[in-house]
Amino acid sequence: MESQTTDAIMTSPNALAQLGAMAIHYGLSLAGAIVLLVGGWILSGFVSRWAYSGLSRIHGIDETLARFFEKVLHYGLLILVFVMVLGQFGVQTASIVAALGAAGLAIGLALQGTLQNIAAGIMLLVLRPFRVGEYIETSSVKGKIVDVGLFATELRTGDGLYLMAPNSTLWNTPIINHSREPERRQELSVAIGNDTDVSVVKETILAIVASDKRVKTDPPPRVVSDDLTADKTALKIEYWASTGEWTETRYDMIDKLKIGLAQKGIAIK
Repeated sequence: MESQTTDAIMTSPNALAQLGAMAIHYGLSLAGAIVLLVGGWILSGFVSRWAYSGLSRIHGIDETLARFFEKVLHYGLLILVFVMVLGQFGVQTASIVAALGAAGLAIGLALQGTLQNIAAGIMLLVLRPFRVGEYIETSSVKGKIVDVGLFATELRTGDGLYLMAPNSTLWNTPIINHSREPERRQELSVAIGNDTDVSVVKETILAIVASDKRVKTDPPPRVVSDDLTADKTALKIEYWASTGEWTETRYDMIDKLKIGLAQKGIAIK
């Protein structure tokens, strides 16, 4: 019994020394981890804000895209800081990185359609085939752009309905932008009998078209014979108007042509 008591007394200082060494070691690791966490959080915020500020100054970079890259950079740096913190406690970070890579691959495969929409959204925001407020038309959708997001684009149809289109459907199809160009050509058609003097009708139509101040003088409007049958001649009327007034100009021009030709006694077939 006396020898056991002596051995316990002899080993106690060694145990206390080991506990003290472990406390110092893990205390330093904990302090280093806290420093890394705080410093990494501050640094990631600073770097991401700096990147956002730099992207915002680049012409053609959309606000949504700049915010997206800011968040990706911010959380990417935080993940790197987290891995470094685990390394402070002796954790094998190589296996963690491999696990994160495998998890990222699995998530990417599971969200393949979503990632495709994100990639398409990034391309739409970079290349800007359309902007908010413009009217577009594709083989499947048409409407006025309300918002361009990373996953989908919101539109308002001509009859006031809300439409959301996945970005992949807009990126993989030809797009007609009705609003991008400042001026747009209009074409109308009028058919007259073959017994009517074509030159007189052309002069009358040109005078009616030119009287509208919304019609551009350069290039000037023109009237050409477009088709001929046994009993009538089809005349094609071409003129240019500003894109914003194009639709209303068309509606008004049809009324003006009908009234103006009737006043000259010209019958329309």
